[in-house]
Amino acid sequence: MSARTRSEERRAEIVRAAVEVIAERGYRGASLAAVAERVGLTQQGLLHHFPTKEALLVAVLEERDQWDAVPDSRWRVDLLAALVEYNAMRPGIIQTFSALLGESVTEGHPAREYFTERYTRVRESMAAVLRTEYGDRLPNGLTPERTAPLLVAVMDGLQYQWLLDPESVDMPGAFRDFLRLLGEDVS
Repeated sequence: MSARTRSEERRAEIVRAAVEVIAERGYRGASLAAVAERVGLTQQGLLHHFPTKEALLVAVLEERDQWDAVPDSRWRVDLLAALVEYNAMRPGIIQTFSALLGESVTEGHPAREYFTERYTRVRESMAAVLRTEYGDRLPNGLTPERTAPLLVAVMDGLQYQWLLDPESVDMPGAFRDFLRLLGEDVS
């Protein structure tokens, strides 16, 4: 195995550990020392791979985006329901994302710019999905651009409710109910 391959594997291991630590403690409560300990490194050894906590955070967010990567041209409304079902099978990732999202609204948080840009892209992508599905107007009379922020809010809001009380909140079922409100025929 080459040194580069070992380094890439070690970076991936560090990112996985960081996801776990952030899910448990939040970004502000997560320390490089805790991540390093989890992968059997010293903090100095971890800094060899990620020179700052912010660099590690960016790697965590980029990794999470890769897990959900689907070309915009392939998204459909029914696939959004499948994504919600998939998310219900990976609470640790959703918890990490939600913790970082919640913390990112504070001034100076290193993920603030990432989430601001991400939400701009996601709203645009959801508007395109809705436009492909419904044209310029949904059955409820709203435009895809007016509906897209609502769609994103429902997806993320359901995640928070589900994380807090998974026994009481059927995240996939509630999302299918929302799609019915949009005029979708979902089973």
